[in-house]
Amino acid sequence: MASKKNVVPEAREALDRFKMETASEVGVNLKNGYNGDLTSKQAGSVGGQMVKKMIESYEKNMK
Repeated sequence: MASKKNVVPEAREALDRFKMETASEVGVNLKNGYNGDLTSKQAGSVGGQMVKKMIESYEKNMK
């Protein structure tokens, strides 16, 4: 089972900001706290877009 424990605890704020920015970009109304009213599709689109942006950033920095 996955753990919500971060390897770098100081990164939590940055990850939360990143998640909120990404949700806004894909048109998902994400709020601080409980978001149980989101559909799986909405939540997945936020997570998928976050991963896509992280991969793009990593690839850009490899050059």
